[in-house]
Amino acid sequence: MAGRRFVVEADGGSRGNPGPAGYGAVVRDADTGQIIAEAAEFIGHATNNVAEYRGLVAGLRAAHGLDPDASVAVRMDSKLVVEQMSGRWKIKHPDMQPLAAEARAVFPRSQVTYTWIPRERNKDADRLANEAMDAGRAGRAWEPRAGAAAAPPAAQPAGEALPAPAAPRAGWAAPADLGSPTTFVLLRHGETALTPQKRFSGSSGSDPELSERGRWQAERAAEALAARGTVQAVVSSPMRRTRETAEATARRLGLEVRIEDGLRELDFGAWEGLTFAEAQEQYPEDLDAWLASAKARPTGSTESLATLAQRTGVARDRIIARYAGKTVLVVSHVSPIKTLVRLALGAPPDAVYRMELSAASFCAVQYYSDGNASLRLLNDTSHLR
Repeated sequence: MAGRRFVVEADGGSRGNPGPAGYGAVVRDADTGQIIAEAAEFIGHATNNVAEYRGLVAGLRAAHGLDPDASVAVRMDSKLVVEQMSGRWKIKHPDMQPLAAEARAVFPRSQVTYTWIPRERNKDADRLANEAMDAGRAGRAWEPRAGAAAAPPAAQPAGEALPAPAAPRAGWAAPADLGSPTTFVLLRHGETALTPQKRFSGSSGSDPELSERGRWQAERAAEALAARGTVQAVVSSPMRRTRETAEATARRLGLEVRIEDGLRELDFGAWEGLTFAEAQEQYPEDLDAWLASAKARPTGSTESLATLAQRTGVARDRIIARYAGKTVLVVSHVSPIKTLVRLALGAPPDAVYRMELSAASFCAVQYYSDGNASLRLLNDTSHLR
């Protein structure tokens, strides 16, 4: 059955280039011209080109959320983005390459076409981008106009970079005024054969199973959670070691394990299976760069800590939306859990290097309806003693 036909108009802007930046995108019904979805976001400090690409990705995802089988005609006033996405111009800038890859991953290439249009014919996307920048300057999130349709959530292809997660708001509020928070009980998986040796074990490696000690740790964690009796849902990374850890608790509580791809471990590329010392000996420059910048990628990897934070933040928001006001066991890995903790604290990216996270340890974060987050527990291993 043929899908629907959409027109995506997207734009982005930066006041300063680089400077405070935002994007806007609309999805139109190709037959009627009616706007059926809008998306916009303030993205912080960025260039015009980054904002334009972010607008394109948001527009495509909004269209995908409406109909993944649709044919999409993209119209933008950015000659650069149109020519690069059409394959006529090479993408040389390192900031543009992953964004272009994100855009290409949303739909099969055969379903999308790109056309340049003058700025005066892209007024709706331009308006949304400016609304997003104005909202960011005022310290608030962009909201659609009354009667306008917000973009629907779209499924995220595995392995792609995602929109930047919103930073937690600062301030104090009485929990009674905000309703019940959504509580994440964050559980790192139990040990595998690689864990005691402190070897890199990410999403592109051997996907090891739990060791005998790891299974014991998973059962102890399950006992502790069953005794508390507060967990109402179980969500896990798709990796084998996390699924096995999650299933131990799910069996005791009579719950199903829901898989969330955004919770998978970082892709460590050529470092998979190596110790830190081995990686330092074989790839010294790459390792130093990775430790110095959240945008650097492990040798041969598809993602950085920055893109990990983006997909983890989106996964967080999906879980909160599905289980609002509930307590959720979230079983994941070192990097995603540390990232969720640092996002809750509003800490800089290098804060992940200043946290200890033991195998089968608990952390806990509560999320309130006003956007605030509260770290309640970090690296608790008392159930393993």
